[in-house]
Amino acid sequence: MTFRDFDLHPEVAKGVRIAGFKEPSPIQKEAIPVILEGRDLVGQAHTGTGKTAAFGLPILDRIARGEIERALVITPTRELATQVSDELYHLGRFAGIRTLAVYGGVGYGRQIALIHRGVQIVVATPGRLKDLYQKGKIDVFNPEIVVLDEADEMLDMGFLDDVREIFEYIPQNRQTLLFSATMPEPIKELADTLLYDPEFVSVVGEETAKNVDIEQLYYVINENQRDEAIVRLLETENYNKALVFCRMKREVDRLAEHLQALGFNAAGLHGDIDQMERDAIVKSYRRGEIRILIATDVAARGLDIKNVTHVFNYHIPFDPQSYVHRIGRTGRAGKRGRAITLVSTEEFRELQRIRKEVGAQMKLAILRIEGGAIGEEQLELLAQKIDETSIQPLAEQLVERIAPENREAFLTKAISYILDREDFATYERIGYDEEELERMLREYEEEQRKAQSGKKRRRRR
Repeated sequence: MTFRDFDLHPEVAKGVRIAGFKEPSPIQKEAIPVILEGRDLVGQAHTGTGKTAAFGLPILDRIARGEIERALVITPTRELATQVSDELYHLGRFAGIRTLAVYGGVGYGRQIALIHRGVQIVVATPGRLKDLYQKGKIDVFNPEIVVLDEADEMLDMGFLDDVREIFEYIPQNRQTLLFSATMPEPIKELADTLLYDPEFVSVVGEETAKNVDIEQLYYVINENQRDEAIVRLLETENYNKALVFCRMKREVDRLAEHLQALGFNAAGLHGDIDQMERDAIVKSYRRGEIRILIATDVAARGLDIKNVTHVFNYHIPFDPQSYVHRIGRTGRAGKRGRAITLVSTEEFRELQRIRKEVGAQMKLAILRIEGGAIGEEQLELLAQKIDETSIQPLAEQLVERIAPENREAFLTKAISYILDREDFATYERIGYDEEELERMLREYEEEQRKAQSGKKRRRRR
């Protein structure tokens, strides 16, 4: 299937060709025909799956054909509003379709003036949009199609009440489209309230967690190795753009400063950073002027940056769905990506839960750096191996023959020979190996078994 099969308006089709689109993605194949028919739709798809074009192309087509005059897209963040507006502009510019991003943090004047001049597509954040409608500033804007983009993110950010209020100002005879990566109960209830007999389309399943274009690795480390591990990985991985996820804002700031001090081209991004500075950071990252972006989940919501080759989970995410969202930032548009997670021994059980729930195909990795010094654990292991080795008669004869008067020097040379043969003296290792992890996994499974057994006994009572 190609985009020609949709029979889009010639000027919209030209925008598609110039954008370099070849074959429609799964969400585009499923959603575009439904939207062109004028039906309401609930689409389940992650960021980066071509979702913007999935709703944008039929909207542009219907505007270009004169079937509708205006459309509204509601997004959770300013960054996403800007991205969606830009993409829709580039796809529709040959048809003369104008778009506008509306968000807070800037003056009202220009946004209101452009809406009154007849902008066809407004892409807005809930807070600013509600404010404009409440104050009667944009009564002239009556969209025939309304899109709720990243609905689950709006739920997480507490915007659903704002969204419901916005719909009180919008005409009832509209087409409504809702897109969300997940479908928690409040989103289902919202869809039941706002949409009329919608078509349901889902391309989520397990495709992101099992995406063959994303190689998923994890390193099990000691907590005090976390900084060293991320530094070593950034030194050894061949990345174009890297996205590093931290749980907390203070971790973002500290890690960004740490990496910058070591000479890495890095910057942090979180909600406490001034909006203008956030915009500048995102633009620099998008252009490749910043190669490493350290961010919280909230700050990275809706960011769709091309050519992110690596996603690093400096900390394991709080829930399985966040893991899917994070790794979905790489391995897009048929390109390969790597998702690397650092997990402490204490967090290993949580990793097992995430792997099970999302079906992630994650591989254990061990970081071995040439030229590293032998560690205390390796010294103890070597000493234990030597101590447990039985003395052979031939060894006694060799010592007597080669070094009868200088056994200490001979011992030093013999150990040096062993170190060379063992090959671990020339490497620095970060991460537990499979044997160690298997023991931890057995302990974890045994604890799970005991817990289940305890539940059954309590139920019998």
